[in-house]
Amino acid sequence: MGRYMVRHRRPPSQGWKTFLRNHAAGIASLDLFVVRTISVKLLYGLVILRHARRRLVSISVTNNPTAAWIAGQVTDAFPWDEAPHHLIRDRDGAFGPTYTRRIRAMRIRDHPTAPRSPWQNAYVERLIGSIRREALYHLIVFDEAQLRRVLKNYASYYNQVRTHLSLRKNAPEVRRPQKFGPIACISILDGLHHQYVRV
Repeated sequence: MGRYMVRHRRPPSQGWKTFLRNHAAGIASLDLFVVRTISVKLLYGLVILRHARRRLVSISVTNNPTAAWIAGQVTDAFPWDEAPHHLIRDRDGAFGPTYTRRIRAMRIRDHPTAPRSPWQNAYVERLIGSIRREALYHLIVFDEAQLRRVLKNYASYYNQVRTHLSLRKNAPEVRRPQKFGPIACISILDGLHHQYVRV
């Protein structure tokens, strides 16, 4: 019977990779990570990442991550006209009703990942791993002010200097290099990393 039915040819639908590439500009993700100080005090870092250019939008530190504090960080990171359409996060208990109300007011769709599935928020998990491997594992954190300074310096290094394979070995914020002049070495994160530029 099937051989007598008319077959309609539809154009092939886009694959998952194509879908994500097409919608990356409207997706951001955020996550908390824990840092221990030398006095065994716990500090919490919050990273917010835009998916389109893997740009680190915001990185902040607190000793008590409440839903109101996280909501305030999201508001500060995204002006009302530049807010993403989708925000991916894990199911941490710190994301409470205050956070959810603020996200809805900004017309951002909240997407919590499935329990115990860090791969669903892979970009920000990779960023946190890079922060640990490239900065935090090489120093001793004394207090919140020092950690805030280190993470601020790392954010500028990550956005302006660090190359990304997914961006064809460019940094998220591309700058045009000078073609002539002597080469100078700029120390980043107190000598942990270096940038070579023409002056």
